[in-house]
Amino acid sequence: MKNAIYMDYNATSPIRPAVIEAVATVMAEVGNPSSVHAAGRKARGFVEEARAKVAALAGARSRDVMFCSGGTEAANTVILGSGAKSLIVSAIEHPCVLAASAVADVPVFTLPVTESGTVSLNALRELLEKAPAPALVSVMYANNEMGAVQPVADICAIAKEYGALVHSDAVQAAGKIPLDMTGLGLDYLTLSAHKIGGPQGVGAIVLSPTAPLKPLMVGGGQELGRRSGTENVAGVAGFGVAAIEALNHLTDSAGLSALRDKMENSLRQHANDIVIIGEKAERLANTSCIAISGVKGETQVMHFDLAGICISSGSACSSGKVKASHVLNAMGLDSELANSSIRVSLGVDTTPAHIEAFVSSWKKLYDRTKGR
Repeated sequence: MKNAIYMDYNATSPIRPAVIEAVATVMAEVGNPSSVHAAGRKARGFVEEARAKVAALAGARSRDVMFCSGGTEAANTVILGSGAKSLIVSAIEHPCVLAASAVADVPVFTLPVTESGTVSLNALRELLEKAPAPALVSVMYANNEMGAVQPVADICAIAKEYGALVHSDAVQAAGKIPLDMTGLGLDYLTLSAHKIGGPQGVGAIVLSPTAPLKPLMVGGGQELGRRSGTENVAGVAGFGVAAIEALNHLTDSAGLSALRDKMENSLRQHANDIVIIGEKAERLANTSCIAISGVKGETQVMHFDLAGICISSGSACSSGKVKASHVLNAMGLDSELANSSIRVSLGVDTTPAHIEAFVSSWKKLYDRTKGR
């Protein structure tokens, strides 16, 4: 993989060198953070230092950060543990939110999105009028497939009028756009370390001081009783380092946006029948969802893989199973176009040369499949 061009940052981000160093340092230590002796106190220090760093990334207080195994556990804990009497879930949520909602044993209402990929605020009001209170509204901060940034501030303001709680899955937004949980008035915000250059298998829930949360994991009462089980000290420490590095590089988004726009403009100049999904919405600077009719997304992924370029299909992929994207279908795309999409997501190591290589390979694919 050393010579591969990696353009799949929304799936996972290459781990940052400083994170590897921090994880290795902590793994060389011994100590359970729940122990009161010197080794335990040192381990606790690593965890609390990381907690403060993740809080800074989220725009929250350190004491309101709860570590867990990743974004999926974080979302499940919120959906199943908020105590809400009903759920209002956007149609474009990550599968972990949708699946948790399906087993929550409370009424679930689907919040539709516009053709641009952002939720309908008018529909939110209508759903809050009829949803049993208190409701939990779950809308991701930014979409993982086409990058549309959601109107979280407006969602929070409307929800508060009805006494509803608000959860935002910020897994994709973290490190790409500023997060201000306290300022927005969110009740729950969920994060994953490996999307920002941290270790895989580490995540966090950030709660407002008044947000209720029934633990999903019980036992020893770690994480202030919110999530039992000995903390992954090395992973948590790496998460903290990744959080600060991500916070310090937020301004890099302008450069990524320029690279993405250059890529999309080059493709459009070559083929005016391509579709850039979600381009009318505010998008994450690094994300582009591109569709050409008649060429399946997985076929395109294989083409680029053979060319040494890593991208994803626009179809949702879970454990190697490719199926039609519920996100693109919710936006009103027909199945053929939705199944002919790819996602290109850029990151800290993306260069103009990578963009040129992708564009060149894409043109070859397009010309071959369109008979040019």
